[in-house]
Amino acid sequence: MATPYPGNVPGNVTPLAAQDAAAAPVIRTIGLSDLHRALRLGWEDFKAVPSHAIILCVIYPILGLVLARTVLGYSVLPLLFPLAAGFALLGPFAALGLYELSRRRERGEQASAWDAIDVLRSPSFGAMLGLGTLLLALFVVWVATAQAIYVAAFGYEAAAGIPDFARRVLTTPQGWWLIVAGCSVGFLFAWVALCVSVVSFPLMLDRHAGAGDAMVTSLRAVARNPVPMAAWGLIVALLLVLGSLPFFLGLAIVIPLLGHATWHLYRKVIEAELNPQPLPPRATRERRSAVDFPANLFPWRRKSGG
Repeated sequence: MATPYPGNVPGNVTPLAAQDAAAAPVIRTIGLSDLHRALRLGWEDFKAVPSHAIILCVIYPILGLVLARTVLGYSVLPLLFPLAAGFALLGPFAALGLYELSRRRERGEQASAWDAIDVLRSPSFGAMLGLGTLLLALFVVWVATAQAIYVAAFGYEAAAGIPDFARRVLTTPQGWWLIVAGCSVGFLFAWVALCVSVVSFPLMLDRHAGAGDAMVTSLRAVARNPVPMAAWGLIVALLLVLGSLPFFLGLAIVIPLLGHATWHLYRKVIEAELNPQPLPPRATRERRSAVDFPANLFPWRRKSGG
């Protein structure tokens, strides 16, 4: 049974800036071995709470829409790689439920795949949604930029099919320019997303921080550990590419693995709170009878006795 969050009131999030300086997140210096440990613990979480079926239910309807557009004559081949790479931009938000599952297992609580939706009860879910919207906007800009790069290389003429598209990209100077320019610009987008979100969502889930404070903490974590964070970004990119190769089937394993591992990376980077700040309790609402429904619409008349 899902355990509700205390103080589940919209906006009931205490900004980290308003707390004592001693309660602000303490950032540790980590090494490459910590990345390996995070991945190992993430794999253990995935084996304990397999969620690949849910991931498949999300991935394959999207792929079906892409294939349908292809059958109808609109070529989406130039956007397949940018869309696959876009998982790296949206992944931190898409993995919210996986963070919740890892958090439960860390506390020794029972966890099932369906307990992931309990993250919706978090007092900081509004802040998570705000940062997720920012990542979505970054994803849209990336796809539009990738399309513009392809048009600059080959114009608006669509490829006749996959063999023709592969020949254009791999055997022509325009295709080589497309690969270099696309990968370079994509790296910049991915680095921005990594910097603002590598520990942001786990921090909001764990400490109910605001979106601004979480992004600042994430930037500080990257600045404190530039080499391990760059290595983590490379690991994420490589795993997403490998997961995308066999018709995106591998993403059903890669996405949960990275989601769980990100939670454990957060635990390595951010020192645990010594004295967690409890949230204020939820205000108790007065229960009224259903027969008083019309009067309930005009509370001022009840106070005046009218």
